[in-house]
Amino acid sequence: MAPVKSQITIADLNKIDIRVGQIMSVEDVSGSDKLVRLIVDFGDCRRNILAGIKQERADPNAVEGTQALFVVNLEPKKMMGELSEGMLFDIGYADGLQPVLAVPESMVPNGTRAG
Repeated sequence: MAPVKSQITIADLNKIDIRVGQIMSVEDVSGSDKLVRLIVDFGDCRRNILAGIKQERADPNAVEGTQALFVVNLEPKKMMGELSEGMLFDIGYADGLQPVLAVPESMVPNGTRAG
């Protein structure tokens, strides 16, 4: 198991805006062997979020319709010529495990905040 990262304050934690979004569609990113474009519904808006899940799952499209956790206040980042407007949370990747999505245990309204 990896060592615990250095401590942060509650103020640091409160800077991260984590919300539930529903993955409406999964599309290939042209020219990338890792990235897919997720169209995610956050209730009041939809965002394009690029995620490197293409090689992690036998069928990346299987996550369509699933609610998952996303960081929504990251600075937008351009990858492979496309803008990503957030980050998908997954569990296990950093530890070399087959990643799984961080999901709510039951349906909640899209855009619901974690924390």
